[in-house]
Amino acid sequence: MKKHTHSMKQFAKTGIYCALFLLTAGTTKGQTMAEGNAIAPPIPDTTTEFVPHGQLWGCTFGDFAYKTNSDILNRGGTNQYTGTPASTSLFQFRRIYLGYNYELSRHFSVQFTLSSENDYGAPFNTASGDLLQNNKFAPFVKYANIRWKNIWKGSDLVIGQQNTPAYGLTGRDEQTPEEVWAYRSVERTISDIYGTPCYDFGASLQGWFDKKGNFGYNVMVGNGTMAKPETDMYKWMYGNVYAKFLDKRLVVNLYQDYERLNWGVSVKGPNGTWYHDRNMTKLFAAYTTKKITVGFEGFHTTIMGDIQVTGKDGNFYYRTTEAMAMAFFVRGRILSDHAGNAKLGFFARFDNFDPTGDLSNIVNAANTRSYLATTAPYDPTTKQQFSVMGLDYTPIKNVHFMPNIWLNTYTSSLSQNAANDLLNKGVTGIKGTDVVWRLTFYYIYGK
Repeated sequence: MKKHTHSMKQFAKTGIYCALFLLTAGTTKGQTMAEGNAIAPPIPDTTTEFVPHGQLWGCTFGDFAYKTNSDILNRGGTNQYTGTPASTSLFQFRRIYLGYNYELSRHFSVQFTLSSENDYGAPFNTASGDLLQNNKFAPFVKYANIRWKNIWKGSDLVIGQQNTPAYGLTGRDEQTPEEVWAYRSVERTISDIYGTPCYDFGASLQGWFDKKGNFGYNVMVGNGTMAKPETDMYKWMYGNVYAKFLDKRLVVNLYQDYERLNWGVSVKGPNGTWYHDRNMTKLFAAYTTKKITVGFEGFHTTIMGDIQVTGKDGNFYYRTTEAMAMAFFVRGRILSDHAGNAKLGFFARFDNFDPTGDLSNIVNAANTRSYLATTAPYDPTTKQQFSVMGLDYTPIKNVHFMPNIWLNTYTSSLSQNAANDLLNKGVTGIKGTDVVWRLTFYYIYGK
């Protein structure tokens, strides 16, 4: 009951935050952002007759990749190069979008996007990839939503499959890690890699606290299953608030989410009932100038009751674990053309992911026979360090060629002793790295 009370307090606290955001929503709206999320302009033009209109658009990115080193234990779960042998070369698509946005009126717009993502699967990585049974690339519905602009002064209501507050595309300028990092074509943000939905089916309110768009919010309730149908009775709640300072060069974003995973499930053992939930608190900050941008993203995730322990007494016990992550990035301009547009740029990022929480104490407890983590992206036995760096050549607007190197290093999180070696399937202390050299291409059309 103690865990139950703690979780209900967290649930109530999140609800209060969301209510405060809604009650204080401001007085204006944002502009159209990347990847087709249509946002109403801050001051609607009411002097001319409105004519309904639409926009067909799309984007594609992929690589020629050559893997020079492979982790012998194939750690990394659904990372795109997990299980791919060293010396493998491949051409691959990682994203293909075809979208259509339509302005129904001054106050209503709709968005529809088909997407094919992650062109990898059998024979190397069978855990990921939008592939048919015959391993051909397949599209799915990623976005399908309607936006009611200015449902009340300064706030839009969006219903349907849409970006979550973790992803962004809700403000007048970039305000989330996804938008400011700006290189999803190279790699997803760290919270996206570790299971936070970047899109979902639900309803959201997006608004601004001031006329200049320096302060805003985005709150959403969704299924938590992205493009898949709902599979349980629980909903994923998301929210963020952001602020911009120094003439919008400095942005700070605070994000929170919460979801119940299993609740009130009867379990064999003295604990009696399984209460299992997940919540993340994330801070993002970045400073941007015309020539260089630096940013930081860090999160703390608590997963209550996530580790199932089989005791030597024959009973099951559920223990709470925590994960910490930090990402640092920089991107900038090296050369510009005569009009001041970027022709050659650079980017670099380093992530550190530590999901160990209290695992060492759990595993070394006198009654522990074995354990199993139930939330796949948060495998508590493996720490990961990711880095990527490269150049960005832009011969014309919306066309990019980006040579880069992609590295992910894995390290066992448990101390070296015989008992932990057995529990950790013999991988304690072993390090491994996936190293991939890539030429990434990225282009946008219809915009």
